Amino acid sequence: MSIKRGRLTPDESRLAAVEAARALLIEAGPQAVTLKAVAARIGRTHANLLHHFGSAAGLQKALAAHLAEVITANIGEAVDAARRGEVSPRTIVDMTFDAFDAQGAGALASWMLSSGNEDALDPVVEAIHRLVDKLAASALTPNLAGLIRENTLMLVLLALGDSQLGGPMAAAIGLSREKAREIATRSLTSALLAEAVTHAAQAKV
Repeated sequence: MSIKRGRLTPDESRLAAVEAARALLIEAGPQAVTLKAVAARIGRTHANLLHHFGSAAGLQKALAAHLAEVITANIGEAVDAARRGEVSPRTIVDMTFDAFDAQGAGALASWMLSSGNEDALDPVVEAIHRLVDKLAASALTPNLAGLIRENTLMLVLLALGDSQLGGPMAAAIGLSREKAREIATRSLTSALLAEAVTHAAQAKV
Protein backbone atom coordinates (compact mmCIF):
# COMPACT_ATOMS: atom_id res chain seq x y z
CA MET A 1 0.00 0.00 0.00
CA SER A 2 1.47 3.36 -0.98
CA ILE A 3 1.46 6.46 1.19
CA LYS A 4 -0.57 9.40 -0.04
CA ARG A 5 1.58 12.05 -1.73
CA GLY A 6 1.95 15.21 0.30
CA ARG A 7 4.29 18.11 0.82
CA LEU A 8 7.39 16.93 2.63
CA THR A 9 10.68 18.62 3.37
CA PRO A 10 13.76 17.00 1.81
CA ASP A 11 14.69 15.47 5.18
CA GLU A 12 11.15 14.15 5.69
CA SER A 13 11.15 12.70 2.19
CA ARG A 14 14.47 10.93 2.79
CA LEU A 15 13.27 9.55 6.13
CA ALA A 16 10.02 8.29 4.60
CA ALA A 17 12.00 6.53 1.88
CA VAL A 18 14.42 4.96 4.35
CA GLU A 19 11.58 3.73 6.57
CA ALA A 20 9.85 2.24 3.51
CA ALA A 21 13.13 0.60 2.53
CA ARG A 22 13.42 -0.89 6.01
CA ALA A 23 9.91 -2.32 5.74
CA LEU A 24 10.74 -3.87 2.35
CA LEU A 25 13.96 -5.30 3.77
CA ILE A 26 12.09 -7.08 6.56
CA GLU A 27 9.22 -8.21 4.32
CA ALA A 28 11.09 -9.44 1.26
CA GLY A 29 14.85 -9.22 1.79
CA PRO A 30 17.57 -6.87 0.54
CA GLN A 31 16.96 -7.62 -3.15
CA ALA A 32 13.55 -5.95 -2.76
CA VAL A 33 15.08 -2.63 -1.69
CA THR A 34 15.08 -0.83 -5.04
CA LEU A 35 14.37 2.78 -5.93
CA LYS A 36 11.31 1.73 -7.89
CA ALA A 37 9.84 -0.34 -5.05
CA VAL A 38 10.48 2.31 -2.42
CA ALA A 39 9.06 5.05 -4.65
CA ALA A 40 5.88 3.03 -5.15
CA ARG A 41 5.63 2.40 -1.40
CA ILE A 42 5.67 6.11 -0.49
CA GLY A 43 3.89 7.53 -3.53
CA ARG A 44 6.93 9.23 -5.04
CA THR A 45 8.64 8.94 -8.39
CA HIS A 46 11.81 7.07 -9.27
CA ALA A 47 13.34 10.41 -10.28
CA ASN A 48 12.49 11.90 -6.90
CA LEU A 49 14.37 9.15 -5.05
CA LEU A 50 17.22 9.33 -7.53
CA HIS A 51 17.53 13.00 -6.61
CA HIS A 52 17.74 12.19 -2.88
CA PHE A 53 19.99 9.11 -2.97
CA GLY A 54 21.74 9.14 -6.33
CA SER A 55 21.36 5.41 -6.89
CA ALA A 56 20.06 2.18 -5.38
CA ALA A 57 23.45 1.82 -3.69
CA GLY A 58 22.97 5.25 -2.14
CA LEU A 59 19.58 4.23 -0.82
CA GLN A 60 21.06 1.05 0.65
CA LYS A 61 23.81 3.05 2.34
CA ALA A 62 21.23 5.40 3.85
CA LEU A 63 19.23 2.39 5.03
CA ALA A 64 22.33 0.81 6.58
CA ALA A 65 23.13 4.06 8.38
CA HIS A 66 19.56 4.36 9.67
CA LEU A 67 19.54 0.76 10.91
CA ALA A 68 22.89 1.23 12.61
CA GLU A 69 21.79 4.37 14.44
CA VAL A 70 18.51 2.86 15.65
CA ILE A 71 20.03 -0.48 16.64
CA THR A 72 23.07 0.92 18.46
CA ALA A 73 20.91 3.47 20.31
CA ASN A 74 18.62 0.71 21.54
CA ILE A 75 21.51 -1.56 22.50
CA GLY A 76 23.26 1.30 24.30
CA GLU A 77 20.13 1.93 26.37
CA ALA A 78 19.86 -1.78 27.14
CA VAL A 79 23.50 -1.97 28.25
CA ASP A 80 22.97 0.97 30.60
CA ALA A 81 19.87 -0.76 31.98
CA ALA A 82 21.81 -4.01 32.43
CA ARG A 83 24.50 -2.16 34.36
CA ARG A 84 21.77 -0.96 36.71
CA GLY A 85 20.43 -4.51 37.02
CA GLU A 86 17.17 -3.63 35.27
CA VAL A 87 17.50 -6.05 32.32
CA SER A 88 19.41 -9.28 31.84
CA PRO A 89 22.47 -9.74 29.61
CA ARG A 90 20.34 -12.08 27.49
CA THR A 91 18.13 -9.10 26.60
CA ILE A 92 21.14 -7.33 25.06
CA VAL A 93 22.14 -10.49 23.20
CA ASP A 94 18.64 -11.06 21.85
CA MET A 95 18.37 -7.44 20.70
CA THR A 96 21.67 -7.70 18.82
CA PHE A 97 20.94 -11.08 17.23
CA ASP A 98 17.41 -10.02 16.26
CA ALA A 99 18.76 -6.83 14.67
CA PHE A 100 20.94 -8.87 12.33
CA ASP A 101 18.38 -11.62 11.76
CA ALA A 102 14.71 -10.63 12.05
CA GLN A 103 15.35 -6.96 11.26
CA GLY A 104 17.44 -7.81 8.22
CA ALA A 105 20.74 -6.07 9.03
CA GLY A 106 22.76 -9.23 8.40
CA ALA A 107 21.10 -9.94 5.07
CA LEU A 108 21.55 -6.32 4.00
CA ALA A 109 25.25 -6.38 4.90
CA SER A 110 25.84 -9.59 2.95
CA TRP A 111 23.87 -8.28 -0.03
CA MET A 112 25.84 -5.06 -0.18
CA LEU A 113 29.17 -6.87 0.12
CA SER A 114 28.26 -9.32 -2.64
CA SER A 115 27.15 -6.38 -4.81
CA GLY A 116 30.49 -4.64 -4.36
CA ASN A 117 28.90 -1.90 -2.28
CA GLU A 118 31.35 -2.23 0.61
CA ASP A 119 31.40 1.49 1.38
CA ALA A 120 27.76 1.26 2.40
CA LEU A 121 28.85 -0.58 5.53
CA ASP A 122 30.96 2.35 6.73
CA PRO A 123 28.04 3.96 8.64
CA VAL A 124 27.41 0.64 10.43
CA VAL A 125 31.02 0.33 11.55
CA GLU A 126 31.10 3.99 12.58
CA ALA A 127 27.89 3.69 14.63
CA ILE A 128 29.22 0.63 16.46
CA HIS A 129 32.51 2.46 17.03
CA ARG A 130 30.68 5.40 18.60
CA LEU A 131 28.67 3.07 20.84
CA VAL A 132 31.79 1.21 22.01
CA ASP A 133 33.64 4.48 22.70
CA LYS A 134 30.70 5.74 24.74
CA LEU A 135 30.45 2.54 26.80
CA ALA A 136 34.20 2.23 27.25
CA ALA A 137 34.49 5.85 28.40
CA SER A 138 32.21 5.08 31.34
CA ALA A 139 34.17 1.96 32.34
CA LEU A 140 35.82 2.11 35.74
CA THR A 141 39.20 0.69 34.67
CA PRO A 142 41.15 0.15 31.42
CA ASN A 143 40.64 -3.60 31.83
CA LEU A 144 36.88 -3.15 31.89
CA ALA A 145 37.06 -0.89 28.84
CA GLY A 146 38.95 -3.68 27.09
CA LEU A 147 36.26 -6.18 28.08
CA ILE A 148 33.61 -3.93 26.58
CA ARG A 149 35.47 -3.76 23.27
CA GLU A 150 36.09 -7.52 23.21
CA ASN A 151 32.47 -8.35 24.00
CA THR A 152 31.20 -5.93 21.38
CA LEU A 153 33.39 -7.58 18.74
CA MET A 154 32.28 -11.02 19.86
CA LEU A 155 28.61 -10.07 19.95
CA VAL A 156 28.52 -8.38 16.54
CA LEU A 157 30.45 -11.15 14.78
CA LEU A 158 28.39 -13.90 16.41
CA ALA A 159 25.12 -12.14 15.57
CA LEU A 160 26.17 -11.51 11.97
CA GLY A 161 27.37 -15.08 11.46
CA ASP A 162 24.31 -16.52 13.15
CA SER A 163 22.01 -14.54 10.87
CA GLN A 164 23.67 -16.13 7.84
CA LEU A 165 24.62 -19.67 8.87
CA GLY A 166 23.44 -20.15 12.44
CA GLY A 167 20.69 -22.66 11.76
CA PRO A 168 22.51 -24.99 9.34
CA MET A 169 25.79 -24.80 11.29
CA ALA A 170 24.21 -25.59 14.65
CA ALA A 171 22.30 -28.52 13.14
CA ALA A 172 25.41 -29.85 11.40
CA ILE A 173 27.38 -30.10 14.65
CA GLY A 174 24.47 -31.23 16.81
CA LEU A 175 23.88 -28.05 18.81
CA SER A 176 20.68 -26.16 19.53
CA ARG A 177 19.72 -23.14 17.43
CA GLU A 178 20.06 -20.99 20.55
CA LYS A 179 23.64 -22.07 21.31
CA ALA A 180 25.31 -18.98 19.79
CA ARG A 181 23.07 -16.73 21.87
CA GLU A 182 23.86 -18.75 24.98
CA ILE A 183 27.61 -18.43 24.34
CA ALA A 184 27.27 -14.67 23.85
CA THR A 185 25.17 -14.37 27.01
CA ARG A 186 27.76 -16.19 29.13
CA SER A 187 30.54 -13.90 27.93
CA LEU A 188 28.50 -10.73 28.40
CA THR A 189 27.35 -11.84 31.85
CA SER A 190 30.98 -12.32 32.92
CA ALA A 191 31.90 -8.84 31.68
CA LEU A 192 29.00 -7.20 33.50
CA LEU A 193 29.80 -9.15 36.66
CA ALA A 194 33.42 -8.00 36.51
CA GLU A 195 32.23 -4.42 36.21
CA ALA A 196 29.84 -4.83 39.16
CA VAL A 197 32.58 -6.33 41.34
CA THR A 198 34.98 -3.51 40.47
CA HIS A 199 32.31 -0.92 41.21
CA ALA A 200 31.57 -2.51 44.58
CA ALA A 201 35.26 -2.63 45.47
CA GLN A 202 35.77 1.01 44.60
CA ALA A 203 32.70 2.01 46.57
CA LYS A 204 34.27 0.54 49.73
CA VAL A 205 37.45 2.56 49.34
